[in-house]
Amino acid sequence: MNIALVGCGFVADYYLMTLPLHPELKVMGVMDRLANRASHLASAYGVSQYDTLDDLLNDSRVELVLNLTNPRSHYDVSKPALLAGKHVYTEKPLAMQMDQARELTEIAESKGLLLSSAPCSSLSETAQTIWNALRYKAVGEPRLVYAEMDDGMVTRMQYRKWLSVSGVPWPYKDEFEVGCTMEHAGYVLSWLATWFGPATSLTSFASAQIPDKVPGETLDTDAPDFSVACIQFRSGIVARLSCSIIAPHDHTLKIIGDDGVLSTADTWNYRSPVHSQKMVTIRRRTFMNPFRKKHALPPNPYQKIKTRGAQSMDFARGPAELAAAVREKRPCRLSSRFSLHVNEMALAIHWAREQGGSYRMTTTFDPVEPMPWAK
Repeated sequence: MNIALVGCGFVADYYLMTLPLHPELKVMGVMDRLANRASHLASAYGVSQYDTLDDLLNDSRVELVLNLTNPRSHYDVSKPALLAGKHVYTEKPLAMQMDQARELTEIAESKGLLLSSAPCSSLSETAQTIWNALRYKAVGEPRLVYAEMDDGMVTRMQYRKWLSVSGVPWPYKDEFEVGCTMEHAGYVLSWLATWFGPATSLTSFASAQIPDKVPGETLDTDAPDFSVACIQFRSGIVARLSCSIIAPHDHTLKIIGDDGVLSTADTWNYRSPVHSQKMVTIRRRTFMNPFRKKHALPPNPYQKIKTRGAQSMDFARGPAELAAAVREKRPCRLSSRFSLHVNEMALAIHWAREQGGSYRMTTTFDPVEPMPWAK
């Protein structure tokens, strides 16, 4: 499938570095509202450059648009791309407002196009192995999930010096204004939705604890730097997710079942080991058996990932899944309705300060199929 990238910022490197793992995706060109940034990326990867978004959308060869712009620009880029008859894969979130996300979904469906949103890490070997273990009741009936998405005290780090592989600075002002929930909660929310289906309600809390994130600069919005949510799924599972750029780095996930605990240490690593521990009862008290079973991950279905930063994540696996769904004429695992549901959960947590902590979900989606190599 022929693809084109809109947005040549920090994250673009992660896609262009992993696209070679999926040779069925051919890059026709890149575009950015800052022409010098587009030319820099085009030169770094030996691809063509579009001068304007209209030029890109008018290229009949382009079948799929990768929207890698700032989250607040996702709607403004995805909508004209869909109206131009292009499939769209967008970085997270689908949109920063729920009505805009719904509109994008409705446009895609009305035009018979596929719309999908990052993250695609639910297609990783780790996520698929956990799902397989859940299906086969490795720890009995699952009851509760504890998940952390903490990235350390980012405001104390040298974030002004962070550069992508091609030398693009980390957009710290945008990141702080969008907030850690919209930037990172989706990595866990998409896993939970894949395994347990639609959520029915959630109770959340969000706060901005660090008052001066960028000394000497003024942020346009005071987005939460900490959030926590308890999510009720239709299947009966309850999950607690914490997200921050304050607490020490922690991307662990634990699933507590009737017979034990299933866990992984890093939800950002596509091949993070998966373990389970059985629960034993001795004299009316329960203990975790010290023996941990390591669940074998499937062989890497592609090639070794050579990204730098963002752990070992194959960012291009999402666009590849969308392209495969088009080619095979089947539902996309990261469908527009699935992406809309994850978007709604993230927004509900993000806006907890303004709209209150209790939220009833309004969207749903069809069950997701496991990857064929993970069944």
